[in-house]
Amino acid sequence: MAYRSITKRWIINSLGVILLVLVVVTLTASLMIHNYYYTSMERELKLRADYGDSQVQDMSAAGKANLNAEIRNLVEAFEDKDKMEMMAVDHNGNIIVTSSGFSYFSSYDMPDYAATKEDPVGRGTRVYKLEGTNEKVMAMTVVLPVFSGDVSAVRYVISLENVDRTILTVILILCGVMVLILALILVTSSYFIRSIVIPVQEVGTVARGFATGDMSARILKRSDDEIGELCDIINYMADEIQNSEKMKNEFISSVSHELRTPLTAIKGWGETLMTMGPDDRQMVQRGMHVILNETERLSNMVEELLDFSRIQNGRFTLVKTRIDILAELGDAVLMYTERARRDAIHFEYSEPENVSYVFGDKNRLKQVFINVIDNALKYSDRGDTVRVSVKEEDGFIEIRVQDTGCGIAAEDLPKVKEKFYKANSTRRGSGIGLAVANEIVQLHDGTLTVESELDVGTTVIIRIPVMAKDTERPTQITTGESEPNQ
Repeated sequence: MAYRSITKRWIINSLGVILLVLVVVTLTASLMIHNYYYTSMERELKLRADYGDSQVQDMSAAGKANLNAEIRNLVEAFEDKDKMEMMAVDHNGNIIVTSSGFSYFSSYDMPDYAATKEDPVGRGTRVYKLEGTNEKVMAMTVVLPVFSGDVSAVRYVISLENVDRTILTVILILCGVMVLILALILVTSSYFIRSIVIPVQEVGTVARGFATGDMSARILKRSDDEIGELCDIINYMADEIQNSEKMKNEFISSVSHELRTPLTAIKGWGETLMTMGPDDRQMVQRGMHVILNETERLSNMVEELLDFSRIQNGRFTLVKTRIDILAELGDAVLMYTERARRDAIHFEYSEPENVSYVFGDKNRLKQVFINVIDNALKYSDRGDTVRVSVKEEDGFIEIRVQDTGCGIAAEDLPKVKEKFYKANSTRRGSGIGLAVANEIVQLHDGTLTVESELDVGTTVIIRIPVMAKDTERPTQITTGESEPNQ
């Protein structure tokens, strides 16, 4: 189907144009060849006529006694009689003598002779067919410039049969060349079309396999042109889909594990508390503390999943107002100070005296700070250091969260902000927190950059633009909307 469709379009669009051009070129060349040969014959007749005129004038100047007889002798002794025929014509338009010795009737048709009467110099040339033989000839009649008795004009006739055969031969050769060119174009184009159709058919076959869920097939790259590039793109797409599917499966497995761990702890302590007596208040408080912490952990995880779902569906909403970004960052730092102390991690916070206000959603920005600090502590071990610093430069508030933890491998670094991706599967987490944080920062016209070196540490740099002076009104923005709602 594809082959017939592409071939049909090629025949109509390309071969049709090529055929039209070849036909036009052949017709033009044939016309030029025809004009060339016929012009050459006319030129030869003219040269011969000029020479004959000069001979007659020489005879007249020499004072020949019987000029009429001399012209007859000139015709009878015509040296080019093997090429053309020379005739002497009287004042009545009758042929008196010919170089071939052949006699013509008085009614013999001579359109060239009739044309001399309308020509100011007394010359007439015509192409016509002879009566009886139907032979095609070119004839030129020249009126003599001197009085020569009965002879009033000299006529030259040349056959065009050989000329027409030559022209026909050349035209046939041109047609043969045209057919040969068309054949070569058909052969080469057929190969070219197949070089396109076969990869396209393979692309269709593999794509249908992708549609059924079979992502194992790949397209064989046959060339380095656009088709080859398309094959590379589709193969790359399949690799990315496979990687996404793999990350999604790992994400589901990771989330299942992350959900099961707190649920197991809550269930275990709930069963324990049910069997305990009212007098063991210390154990009850410990169990309730664990249950509350794990419940908070579950709540945060579910909130991350909901945020990710909103981002995917274009329903993620920000309510932007003028905020003091140091206050939100300070709250996030305070939340993790005790945890860092408990985990024996050095936690340092360098807070400037003041920075400019930003125009943003304080809850979402606080969520970003919590996520980034949580990751820094999560991927650090006892004795490591986590530093949080803030500065303002070039119209941006820059927050740096730096740790000396396990770091990220160079091959994993470009993907850490992608959904479902976890660079280190040994640490807890769903793998979507940083993707959500990056989306929030981008919605604030900022950037989130991750710099890391394996076994050295990681630095997350968040840059948020300061609030413009003409921005005052609170604004609600939802992902996917072209204009904010005010």
